[in-house]
Amino acid sequence: MSNEAAIAKRRTFGIISHPDAGKTTLTEKLLLFGGAIQTAGAVKNNKIKKSATSDFMEIEKQRGISVATSVMAFEYKDKQINILDTPGHKDFAEDTYRTLTAVDSVILVVDVANGVEEQTERLMEVCRMRNTPVIIFVNKLDRDGKESFDLLDELESKLNIKVRPLSWPIGMGDRFKGVYNIYREQLNLFSPNKTGISDDVENIDVHSPELDDKIGEAAAIELREELEMIDGVYDPFNREDYLAGEVAPVFFGSAVNNFGVQELLDTFCEISPSPRGRDTDHGRMEPGDKKFSGFVFKIHANLDPKHRDRIAFLRIVSGKFERNKFYHHVRLDKNLKFPNPTSFMAQDKSVIDEAFPGDVIGLYDSGNFKIGDTLNEGENFNFKGIPSFSPEMFMELENLDPMKSKQLDKGVRQLMDEGVAQLFIQQPGNRKIIGTVGQLQFEVINYRLEHEYGAKCRFIPKNYFKACWITTENEEQLAAFKRAKANYIALDKEDNLVFLAETPFLLTMAEQDYPELTFHKTSEFKLETA
Repeated sequence: MSNEAAIAKRRTFGIISHPDAGKTTLTEKLLLFGGAIQTAGAVKNNKIKKSATSDFMEIEKQRGISVATSVMAFEYKDKQINILDTPGHKDFAEDTYRTLTAVDSVILVVDVANGVEEQTERLMEVCRMRNTPVIIFVNKLDRDGKESFDLLDELESKLNIKVRPLSWPIGMGDRFKGVYNIYREQLNLFSPNKTGISDDVENIDVHSPELDDKIGEAAAIELREELEMIDGVYDPFNREDYLAGEVAPVFFGSAVNNFGVQELLDTFCEISPSPRGRDTDHGRMEPGDKKFSGFVFKIHANLDPKHRDRIAFLRIVSGKFERNKFYHHVRLDKNLKFPNPTSFMAQDKSVIDEAFPGDVIGLYDSGNFKIGDTLNEGENFNFKGIPSFSPEMFMELENLDPMKSKQLDKGVRQLMDEGVAQLFIQQPGNRKIIGTVGQLQFEVINYRLEHEYGAKCRFIPKNYFKACWITTENEEQLAAFKRAKANYIALDKEDNLVFLAETPFLLTMAEQDYPELTFHKTSEFKLETA
């Protein structure tokens, strides 16, 4: 297959939402319609004893939430679909933000009862910053929720984007009869079906008396009136506006019942963008460029706990990736080859011989990669825009089993490489301070250290406000600062100097008293000085 044909075929997108809006359930139903799985079970259905395909970590199965980004690939209607299912919980927002750098478009899931929630707004802000095309799926129509027009107004005002419904619900909750596909002028009647595929779709003119026979006269009259209002209020759908991130198509359905999902998937395949280029510090790389390039946006240790493997997730931006070919690791300035590159279906992996722009592949890693690393065919550039966050919570890690100190050290460093938390070492005593953006991350780290590395620990809260990386050319002033603030100095896992400020006031005072020192609020300066 030529590069051009492969690029045109690919669709790489992320699924994002506030927790419990049904994001992971929708992901699984897309896999079901794509033929990647044969049956689906609700994420929290204990009778079936199944977890969602994309929730592969044990703690995710127990708690019914996603805390790691999953990658799933399948073919559907001559398209190669690459789904990145992201954590919904706000404590793992950093992982989600990084994932958004690796996708070309997004499906945003909204609960019809709760509407736009806080995490939804934060995620949408990232999409708006990059003008990422967004399709909105309003979920749980089999339950009572907000009126559809009120919800559309809320989407526009809170998400700062125009919307255009491409399907429309007929009733809601107990009165839910189905959806009318505005884009294709088709009627899809609702029938609950949690494990299989329903295809009760008919081409029906909305003005036909046949509609009255199918859904009842009152519902048909209401539907016709609402569709007229839509045409009067909202501009006709324009694909170019969607691709520019200026308008978001809206679909309605019930993911847990496999309803409204196929309309979403079919339209997505038709209108969504093929792989897009990315900015580097030496210009822009486009998918059609001949030379291979890509960047690491995620690292995951113990994807398969039986084999203790470490996988770097690489988004291919340009050219063609080939197995066993040497590629240049820009930060390390050395060439590496990969005998077993993999594609994904959640935790299931298969070795590939080649991959194209838009694909996300897994590279077995012995410690060469960090998040944000660039791999290419010998060019000296780095991809830009991998976000980095300053921690908001800090705890000291206490080893509860000194006999397992080596396992603990290895586990902590590998989990830190995944980017969901940051490690700071304080002296004397090599005290380990973990910084995160949320409490749940500590629970996950604790659980994984015990169950994947056999190391037991506990966390002791520390009263710090912010971790700031320090750079300067004034060594004398730096030495004075280190003497004055010895109890608040640490090194990160790459031995960069860090100031652990207790309060905003003390940070401001440090900046004023030591003007020759630069206090970096994120770790992105490392890329500039690498």
